[in-house]
Order: sequence, then C-alpha cells, then structure tokens
Amino acid sequence: MENFSLILAIVVVTALAFDFTNGFHDTANAMATTISTGALKPKVAVAMSAALNLVGAFLSVEVANTISKGLVDETGIRPEVIFAALVGAILWNLLTWLVGLPSSSSHALMGGLIGATIASAGVGAVHGDALVTKVLIPAIAAPLVAGIAALLATRLTYSLGKKADGDASKKGYRAGQIASAGLVSLAHGTNDAQKTMGIITLALVAGGTLAPDSDPPMWVILSAGLAIALGTYLGGWRIIRTMGKGLTDLQPQQGFAAQTSAATVILASSHLGFSLSTTHSVSGAVMGAGLGRKGGVVRWSTATRMFVAWGLTLPAAALVGALAEYVTGFGAWGTAAVAVFLVGSSAAIWKISRREVIDHTNVNESEEPAGVVTTAMAAVTPPPVGTTTEELSATIPAPASEPTPSQATV
Repeated sequence: MENFSLILAIVVVTALAFDFTNGFHDTANAMATTISTGALKPKVAVAMSAALNLVGAFLSVEVANTISKGLVDETGIRPEVIFAALVGAILWNLLTWLVGLPSSSSHALMGGLIGATIASAGVGAVHGDALVTKVLIPAIAAPLVAGIAALLATRLTYSLGKKADGDASKKGYRAGQIASAGLVSLAHGTNDAQKTMGIITLALVAGGTLAPDSDPPMWVILSAGLAIALGTYLGGWRIIRTMGKGLTDLQPQQGFAAQTSAATVILASSHLGFSLSTTHSVSGAVMGAGLGRKGGVVRWSTATRMFVAWGLTLPAAALVGALAEYVTGFGAWGTAAVAVFLVGSSAAIWKISRREVIDHTNVNESEEPAGVVTTAMAAVTPPPVGTTTEELSATIPAPASEPTPSQATV
C-alpha cells in the first residue's frame, strides 16, 4: 500500500460515491413493484434490499474482472482517467434520478470509462470485442428476454390461479413477490457492486498498487458492498415511483412474475461475466408483466422517455468523461477543477430536487396520466378470472375531475 497516492485516494472515494448513487438510483429495480402492490411498506422494502445488496457483493467477482481486465487496456491507463470516467457516470446518474428515469448506472460507468480512455489513450485502448459481446449485446437482449419471460410467466400465473381463492391467492403472490424482490436485490448486489469493485481494481493497477490481472482485494469488495447498500437504503424514491406506477399498474401476480424473470436474467448474466444493466432487465420485465395481464397496458409515453435515456446513456457519459479527462490533463489544478465541478453540480441537482420532494410517504402517487390508447384498451378488455373488485378498480384510469359548483356554467 506504499504506492497509495493522493490521486488514487481521490479515485477510490469518487468510485464509492458512484457506488452510492448506483444504490439509490437502482433501488427501484428490486423494490418498485413490491412497494407499488403493497407487498411491503416502503421503508421496510429498502432496508431489506440494502441488506441483500451487501450480501450479494460477496458472491462473485466475474463482472468486476470484466471491467478491470476486459473492457479497456489497463496498461497505460492513469488514475486520472478513472476519475474522469466516474465524473461522467455520477453526473448522468444524478440527472436521470432528478427526472425520475430508470436509466442504467452500469452503462453510465461504461460510457464514462470508454470516453475518458479514448481521450487519454485513443480508440485502440478500448477492447471493441468485449464492448460488443459483454455490454452492447446484453443491453439489447436483457430487456427483451426479461420482458418475454415476464409476459409468459404472468399469463401462466393467471391461468393457474383461475380456480384459486382470490384472497388466499393474493396473499400467496405477495409472499412470493417479497421472496423474488429479495432475489433481485441479491442479484443487484452481485452484478452492480462488482462494477465499482472492478473500477477501483483498475485504478489500483493503474496506480501501481496492484499487479495487472489481479482480483479485487477484500477491502475493495467490502467497501463497495457497504456503499451500494447505504445508497439502496436511502431509496431512490423518484425512480421507484416511475418503475412502480409510471410504466404500468401491477397486481401482485404480475409483480411476482416480473421480479422472478428479472432476477433469473441478472443472476445468469453475472455468472457469465456480462456487465448487464439491472435497470434494463427489470424495466423490460415490468413492461412484459403489464402486457401479460388481460386489461393490462403499458404507458408508452413513459416508456419512450425511458428508451431515449437508455440510448443517450453511453454517449452522454462518454462525452462528459472525455471532457473531464481533457481538463485533468492540465495537471493537479485541472483535477481539482473537475472535482469542484462535480461537487458543485451534484449540490445543484440536489437543491433542484428539493423543489418537489418525493419520499416514502408519496412514492405510490402516480403523476403519469393515462393516455387515450391506454384508457380505451383498459375499458374494452375483460379482466382476468379471479380479479377482485379492488384490483379491478385499480386498473381503471381515473376520470377527469368534475367541475365544482362554482366552476359550473348555467
């Protein structure tokens, strides 16, 4: 540890700050549907998710090795490059959190790293084959696979539950949803905490503290797990609202199907070393579950904004990472300027977010109005057999408010 320089310490702290933002940004992946269906109270849900994220961080290092050894050429990469990459990733996470869009923290990190690396060492320092096979292809395949699986699982679930007692079935699926949400949290810790482990390991190699091709040290695994767990516990309530209520209205059966499908995809990708976006997987599963129930619809206006954010994540984070790397190239004052910019921008985004506070008390209040197509489809499509009166009323979009007597015209 004698080679642990000041810039390396700054990089490690910044990486853990990114891990923290990853935690509260992605809490929705595990707990949005559980909260929206009432299976768990919001604070209980995020506490459970935080604990399982920490446990998941210790289950594997395959994804960490993909980032630290596979994505870019670790020889010749300076710690300042890693710092610049993290600046791009953190700012994108905060901006998308502010507007409540479930974008990918993983792709923000990948984009920042790619942009900073290209600015520092050129395009040749990026391993294009690893980028395509372990980042881009999973980015496209994950939401499709999870969505189709959730759609089929939802239809199977309702088909098997036709003759079941409504209340007993509902309680059973809520219990199953809690279990599947825990599995998603475990998978999230296994996949996403490793990305910070990988970036810190890459920085340690770049700073000469670790030998090339080293696995993450235990202190890196522990600190990354704690950072993402703390962020998860604080809860990204804005994104939880979008994922739980903004995309579609879910019943416990759908929530169970969505989370089980997403967890299966995430855990399988972690085992294979794919740097998969848990956001893409869970969002795809939620939309699939929404379409899998008769009368269920997806709010495509929200989904479209989300798709646009997904497409912008890699290039936007790469651009910021490249600009930050350019400024750090001027020396210590350049690095200090980038650090001040990061802190100032983060503080400004937080201050703007206080204009409309979203927390555990109002997270289930959806502000996304039902569109004409959504309303029409919900009105003409018969509900599935066994749907209770409460569930049926929850799926019917609220009508426009009637004018008050003082507003009515004679």
